Amino acid sequence: MSDTYCTDCKRNTEVVFDHAAGDTVCSECGLVLESRSIDESSEWRTFADESGDHDPNRVGGPVNPFLADAALSTVISRSANGSNADSSLARLQNRGGDPDRAIVLAFKTISSMADRLSLVTTIKDRASELYKRLEDQKCTRGRNLEALVAGCIYIACRQEGKPRTVKEICSMVAGGATKKEIGRAKEFIVKQLKVEMGESMEMGTIHAGDYLRRFCSNLGMSNEEVKAVQETVQKSGDYDIRRSPISIAAAIIFMITQLSDSKKPLRDISIATTVAEGTIKNSYRDLYPHAAKIIPEWYAKERDVKNLSIPKA
Repeated sequence: MSDTYCTDCKRNTEVVFDHAAGDTVCSECGLVLESRSIDESSEWRTFADESGDHDPNRVGGPVNPFLADAALSTVISRSANGSNADSSLARLQNRGGDPDRAIVLAFKTISSMADRLSLVTTIKDRASELYKRLEDQKCTRGRNLEALVAGCIYIACRQEGKPRTVKEICSMVAGGATKKEIGRAKEFIVKQLKVEMGESMEMGTIHAGDYLRRFCSNLGMSNEEVKAVQETVQKSGDYDIRRSPISIAAAIIFMITQLSDSKKPLRDISIATTVAEGTIKNSYRDLYPHAAKIIPEWYAKERDVKNLSIPKA
């Protein structure tokens, strides 16, 4: 599932892809936003019927604008008696390496991480483009592949307006790249590509509201609570709260849930937002003096807001 603007709901909503019909359907109202989509993934077929091998083989490769024919290769099958149909050709095949093997592996890693993070295709393609530019500059050799890929995905998310925290991306790195390594890789990528790409390399400013929908969804909050959180975050921008946008978002979610019937434990909010419990408490204390002004009146009465407790250190 991913977020797309629905012309019926008049807002960004989650959509579901019906691969059988080729339709993109709004999960809120059921409107078909796009029909007859083309599936550009690889198809499965088998040509080994005579040998009794029923495992399918991929025919061709998925459409990739960053690869010409690098992903295409010919695999020599075995004959019915178990020997190679042509051993000399097989030896030549084994001897010939794929010059683009590293970049194909990087693209596969980007695709795998993007799928685990539920990222849309535009972000995946943007990350692949960034890595291809690094590869063209021949500056990837000797560097941590997973960290570079994670850095490309982080930058692509920022540029496409769907930011992810470094902790979220770090948790999806199969190779175990640390948060510090991803941070260094991100700075390296920006430095290397800034001269070539100019203003298009800018990542923009992160706002607390950029994370709200995903965080609230992870916590299973109601529509009323989500609306209250969004309005509170918007009003908090009028005050000088010197905390990171992610910390402010987490603290406001905690504040709003304490005013609802389904109070969320601080630990659950910490896990859902990837913000440490101590950081949420400190941000909460900075927001608390302004609570009566930033929390919408329709959601909580002034008396209820005054009864909010400050979490212990």
